[in-house]
Amino acid sequence: MPLRLSDAFRAHPVHLCHKHPDFTSLQELPDSYTWGQLDVESSSSYGDSFSSESVPVVDLSDPNALTLVGHACKTWGVFQVTNHSISQNLLDDIENTGRSLFSLPVQQKLKAARSPDGVSGYGLARISSFFPKLMWSEGFTVVGSPLEQFRQLWPQDYGKFCDTIEEYETEMKKLAGRLMWLMLGSLGISKEDIKWAGPKGDLKGASAALQLNSYPACPDPDRAMGLAAHTDSTLLTILYQNNTSGLQVHREGTGWVTVPPLPGALVVNVGDLLHILSNGSYPSVLHRAVVNRTRYRLSVAYLYGPPGSVQISPLSKLLGPSRPPLYRPVTWTEYLGTKAKHFNKALSSVRLCAPLNGLVDVNDHNRVQVG
Repeated sequence: MPLRLSDAFRAHPVHLCHKHPDFTSLQELPDSYTWGQLDVESSSSYGDSFSSESVPVVDLSDPNALTLVGHACKTWGVFQVTNHSISQNLLDDIENTGRSLFSLPVQQKLKAARSPDGVSGYGLARISSFFPKLMWSEGFTVVGSPLEQFRQLWPQDYGKFCDTIEEYETEMKKLAGRLMWLMLGSLGISKEDIKWAGPKGDLKGASAALQLNSYPACPDPDRAMGLAAHTDSTLLTILYQNNTSGLQVHREGTGWVTVPPLPGALVVNVGDLLHILSNGSYPSVLHRAVVNRTRYRLSVAYLYGPPGSVQISPLSKLLGPSRPPLYRPVTWTEYLGTKAKHFNKALSSVRLCAPLNGLVDVNDHNRVQVG
């Protein structure tokens, strides 16, 4: 994530004035982590029983992948992908890196703590400042090279962990570009329509960050929250989750639906910037993470966006007399600052007019119970 994007956070520092807990030492749920009974669909929460409505799974080797991706974006805002070309060995390596990192003693992790106005490093979710209760999770954000922070965490063998992150970022960037063109292509958008994609349409100027999340086993999971409901400020996000359930997405008319971990699959969700580009046709999905009584959960999110200074606005091909632009142009840098200030109301704050034809705006999610 280039310097410009980091500037968005410098303008909105987050001061979370409490100690980072050692979750393994807590036998009871502290009051500061007690959210009350969660609004969880009984058929789509834990174990092997999932809602009859399930998030689409798209095989990227399917000749109809473009159509399937488009339908998933329009109807869900999220889908899982298989045959995505990311090796299982690399997924295992990134999971092992995350496990090694989060299993370090708290004082060791704090040596790589994220500063209040920073992006990279160890800490609690930035969105914590919008909620009165704390979340049962910890995270580590990687922007560019993690060398400086990893030297603090592993003075002796930081190199192998840096190599894993670098390889993962490289492969994820390729996959994100491929997914981006499937999503845009399903809207009838060509490489010539995206000026910042470059003459070859290779999206080389794209920005990204990597977010590792740890959700320890929780003594009272029904009253705790791993990560509160939010949308991503990205074009798209690619999520790897280990074999423990926890990710839930909100669907209009259905409620919260669990996205079960599928062996080798990755979760892809629409972010706010693609919501804007598509003029609301592809809604950014509200999602959250719940926790488990006995099982540890780890996830790794690849947050993909445009160059920080490029103006993102509804694509002209998608507009017409009966389809006016719903959003004003905004750069990712500016939007990150808006999100840091207004959280889930950020998208409606850049809206020009009310959605037409029943299109969903993230502002509609404000009535959804988030914990």
